[in-house]
Amino acid sequence: MDEELQQIEKAYDLITEFLVTYSFQVVGAIVILVVGFFVSRSISRVIDKFCRSRGIDVTLSKFLSNAIHILIFGCFIIISLGKFGISIAPFVAALGALTFGVGLALQGPVSNYGAGLAIILSRPFKVGDTVTITEYSGVVKEVKLANTQLATEDGEIITIPNKKIIGEVIHNSFSYKLAEVVVGIDYADEPQTAIDAIVAVLSAAEGVADEPKPQVGIEGFGDFSVNIGVRFWVPMESYFETKYRVNQGIYDAVKRAGITIPFPRRDIKMLDQ
Repeated sequence: MDEELQQIEKAYDLITEFLVTYSFQVVGAIVILVVGFFVSRSISRVIDKFCRSRGIDVTLSKFLSNAIHILIFGCFIIISLGKFGISIAPFVAALGALTFGVGLALQGPVSNYGAGLAIILSRPFKVGDTVTITEYSGVVKEVKLANTQLATEDGEIITIPNKKIIGEVIHNSFSYKLAEVVVGIDYADEPQTAIDAIVAVLSAAEGVADEPKPQVGIEGFGDFSVNIGVRFWVPMESYFETKYRVNQGIYDAVKRAGITIPFPRRDIKMLDQ
């Protein structure tokens, strides 16, 4: 019983000594942390609103605001630790080690995160853009630190590791994708009549973009036909559906205009033996 009382007294003395010695430091550290939390959160919100008001991509806005929040709050944590007489030198060394680790991460198995950071900062594309990366095409649905997700017209989601994107040629057609069609007409027909009929179809077709404007003209001269080139832009989400519908409209319009679509013909002469 006496030993238990002595242990309780020792614990009480330690607690009392700690409170007497560090009470003001504890209160000061708590106040610093609370102030730091609200200050960092307020500044990050201001940064986020500013970025959005300037039309900056949502992914980049969130990244910048979160990074600033963590950085400012981390500084307040270091200051609060200083209230207890803890040296900040180890934290500076740890920061250097972290920087070195990030450098290694850019080359190691987690290089996707380094590549993702580069994509977020350089912004070669944003959510909603229609892109082609290597052999993959689709609408950008989400840009993460580890990967980028594309949605195809077929409803598929393609996930590409970010390290596979950095260094590749990225074709960004933004919200629309170019569709190209070649219509061959007979040399006996008037090309301008065919061009006017095709332009009328494109002007009335649903899903064809007004800007950039569709382009229609003589593309070349074949052995059997004058080739009319047709270029127009359609949303990636309905690329094939719109293209096929426009093709049908062009075919019908050309037929109504009395334009002949030629095909290769071969004359065979029979010689009497």
